[in-house]
Amino acid sequence: MDASVLGVHGIWNLESDLAPEEAAGARETDWHAALAAGYTDAGLGGPAPQIAAVYYAHLLATHSQGDDSLDHLTEKEREWAWAWMTQLGVPQEAHQGYGTWPIRQGLDWLAGKPRFPGRATVARIMSAFLREVFVYTTRPAVRARVRQTVIDAVEKHRPTVLVAHSLGTVVTYEALHARPDLEVPLLVTLGSPLAMPEIVFETLDPEPVGGRGARPPGVGRWVNIADPGDIIAVPKELGGRFDVDLHSGTHIGVLQFHTMAAYLRSGLTAAAIAPYA
Repeated sequence: MDASVLGVHGIWNLESDLAPEEAAGARETDWHAALAAGYTDAGLGGPAPQIAAVYYAHLLATHSQGDDSLDHLTEKEREWAWAWMTQLGVPQEAHQGYGTWPIRQGLDWLAGKPRFPGRATVARIMSAFLREVFVYTTRPAVRARVRQTVIDAVEKHRPTVLVAHSLGTVVTYEALHARPDLEVPLLVTLGSPLAMPEIVFETLDPEPVGGRGARPPGVGRWVNIADPGDIIAVPKELGGRFDVDLHSGTHIGVLQFHTMAAYLRSGLTAAAIAPYA
């Protein structure tokens, strides 16, 4: 499929009953429909462009351990979970007890805040993110294979727009640094955790210098979009740690909390993509 837009998924995308090519195709269908809705929301004329999908979830899943319950996090993942919760504003007095109890108390606190989709959903998102980030950042061979999926797709499609979501923004950022000769006129990051302290930012390759992450050399324009309530997109506006051309906030709603499709349905996302697609 010829496509001017290439999308890179984030967490929670494993399709264990589908071959990777089939899983990518399913995302292409869903994302195109979502972007078409975004075009309508933005009042844009003409059809929305097709989106080719990069699928890598199967590469992480083959090395994962346990299930997606917070009860089965590793010690490092539990440390990360609490560091993450403090970034979300959970007060220190909630951090008491042993084992997973501090995490559960933090979840109870978060569940009481406006615009959160519910304790169970937040717990699943946190567990999936922590586990997939842990696998990606601690297994060099897996990390290299995941990044290569993005590199191969960019070489194949030569997109004018590269849209990355969630953990996919980290993979894409590193892939573009690994191949600085690859030119991408527009990079759009959605719900990105690139600047998340302890869990992501300090583990980036290349390593940040002076508290800042280097801009991928081949990127023309970089637009970052996040829902103010997206618990993975912290800190806001990537903490001012990256050379981003435009930060925008959009409300994607709580029914499809932190999904690529929900972001693509936003008129802000469509308006950013349209001039380059």
